[in-house]
Amino acid sequence: MGAAYKIHEHTFDMIVVGAGGAGLRATFGLAQKGLKTACITKVFPTRSHTVAAQGGVAAALANMGEDDWRYHFFDTVKGSDWLGDQDAIEYMCREAIPAIIELEHQGVPFSRTDDGRIYQRPFGGMTTRFGEGPPAQRTCAAADRTGHAILHTLYQQSLAHDAQFFIEYFALDLIMDAHGACRGVLALDLSTGELHLFKAQGTVLATGGYGRAYFSATSAHTCTGDGGGMVLRAGLALQDMEFVQFHPTGIYGAGCLITEGVRGEGGILRNADGERFMERYAPSVKDLAPRDMVSRSMTMEIREGRGVGEHKDHILLDLTHLGPEVIHEKLPGIAESARIFANVDVEKEPIPVIPTVHYNMGGIPTNYHGEVVQLRGGDPDAVVPGLYAIGEAACVSVHGANRLGSNSLLDLVVFGRAVANRCAETVTPNGKAATLAGDALDGALSRLDTLRNANGGTPTAVIRDKMQRTMQADAAVFRTGETLAEGVAKMREIHASFADVKVTDRSLVWNSDLVETYELANLLDQALATIVSAENRTESRGAHAREDYPERDDSGWLKHTLCWVDPAGQTTIDYRPVHMHTLTSDVDVIPPKKRVY
Repeated sequence: MGAAYKIHEHTFDMIVVGAGGAGLRATFGLAQKGLKTACITKVFPTRSHTVAAQGGVAAALANMGEDDWRYHFFDTVKGSDWLGDQDAIEYMCREAIPAIIELEHQGVPFSRTDDGRIYQRPFGGMTTRFGEGPPAQRTCAAADRTGHAILHTLYQQSLAHDAQFFIEYFALDLIMDAHGACRGVLALDLSTGELHLFKAQGTVLATGGYGRAYFSATSAHTCTGDGGGMVLRAGLALQDMEFVQFHPTGIYGAGCLITEGVRGEGGILRNADGERFMERYAPSVKDLAPRDMVSRSMTMEIREGRGVGEHKDHILLDLTHLGPEVIHEKLPGIAESARIFANVDVEKEPIPVIPTVHYNMGGIPTNYHGEVVQLRGGDPDAVVPGLYAIGEAACVSVHGANRLGSNSLLDLVVFGRAVANRCAETVTPNGKAATLAGDALDGALSRLDTLRNANGGTPTAVIRDKMQRTMQADAAVFRTGETLAEGVAKMREIHASFADVKVTDRSLVWNSDLVETYELANLLDQALATIVSAENRTESRGAHAREDYPERDDSGWLKHTLCWVDPAGQTTIDYRPVHMHTLTSDVDVIPPKKRVY
């Protein structure tokens, strides 16, 4: 097996797969700690999807009014609808402050207040005094291009610390040993078609979300959840996959993101009657309610006949009252996007918007060090040796059932940094990588052979389109047992149809047909895990809203879903307990209560 393939071998202390915000923060952090680090990425680092993050990054700096990391902790637990692990949330909210100051010192060009401090704007679900006080101005912003600013700075820092980059390399599969430890990754150099085996003491998956499982998403076309796909193929489970965030304001028809920062600066959602309808659904915070609530409220307005346009199928986001000055200074990118994608001048007319798939709360289960955990021998927190996951690919879980806006850029930098700190303690610099068994690559190579020579009757694009439309229709903002059961049956069929996939390009150099087929395989497994987990969870919590089970059920469902998908598409479900404890006595556990704003 595999004699036909030229395989280059590399040995590093640590390998990071993915060069978005999480991957780059880990890469430069690991290199800074003296570990020999390689970063493998399928796109040029500054093209990673973090570049599209607009609104900002949350940290209780209190630059523009009172704030405290404990308030941030409370908001995040409540936002998660109590599915978030409170030890991990404490870690993230406390570490947010030093992590953001570090970013500033590393050169992120944040917007500034008149006295020179980092500018902070209000964002959905961010409050003061444990939900009793006014909205918090907690989201640190670089105009409306914060992700862009952070990504470029982190890439520069990674280069400055001598990390090695393997750019336009596609990770095919994890290399696991007989004891279930991860020993590295097999990747394809897209420009030469040659294979590279990266062996290391630790492999960090920072591969982002799988938003492209849906037909309309704010995610780039590269967001195919490659890390989650590799983890499922390695026989490990993914966690909380039923929780998919719809961002309330994707541009109608294009799916392009309009940041929550627009509402943070005072933008207002209006229905066909021109009414500011969020006052009815969330009287205290109105348009700055959490994303799951705003998405559902918009969907209800549309369902009840108050949608806008010819088909009454969208809502308007009104900025006209903000004035040109605020728009030019705080939201220049949004004005540009609205002009290009909606043909709208935001100073004069509102933007047509619709809830659009935006973020995956679920992913690869980890602890707050970024170490991948699995349910083993009755231990729900058993660490998988040599494997780490961070960012949207991971499920720490700091976001639980619903992520608060501006906690994702925070998640990237805090846990990218956490992995570097952890590995500095546990990984030996210039240590020996484990010797691999002779057949260690057989599975990955035979899979490559199979896909490369796949000569079925259905092109990759046809299967992908069916998957995306099914997920969009049956695993959307509102779910019922009936639509989910239909969706599961359809998804099982679509997943099985992959056996009949047709790849037309047999070459290895720049074979986008082959790469898209690999990406589709990753998407199919995760789409199936998502809809199966959603059918299984008979309650409503956060982004998972079931019309047949409208209430949250803490006695039955205050637990994380684990889902395995085997190569034949068979799914297995189990559970891990939610961590209802904090790391220190500096903050108290927040017991579950009704989630209202």
